[in-house]
Amino acid sequence: KLPDLIRATQRESRHVLWVCDPSFYMRETEKGVVTRDFEAIRSELRAFFDVHEAMGSHPGGVHLTMTGSDVTECVGGECDVTEEQLGGDKYSVAPGCDPRLNGSQAIELAFLIAERMRKRSGLNPIA
Repeated sequence: KLPDLIRATQRESRHVLWVCDPSFYMRETEKGVVTRDFEAIRSELRAFFDVHEAMGSHPGGVHLTMTGSDVTECVGGECDVTEEQLGGDKYSVAPGCDPRLNGSQAIELAFLIAERMRKRSGLNPIA
């Protein structure tokens, strides 16, 4: 759907700010704990950048639900949070709030974004 929207705005010479919110998808585990899958978030971000690269449009921003704290609310990432860790003492999602990426997961996505922006700008990858 995103390519169709980009095409329509390009055809009409409209200027828009394209922002990705890859944290929209949540699920409930068998134990009833609400979580997000890091890999789904990372895949959504990659697709966002891939589409804009292919369409010649500018990926203008990213919204992430995150904290710098060492929480275990989203599964996956290099820190390898597992479903078994959800609901433990590092799971602090308040009722009515959404699961957050922890500091390590947020930094991992920040590097992914930085690499894609460097590539787009014609800069060498970060060593």
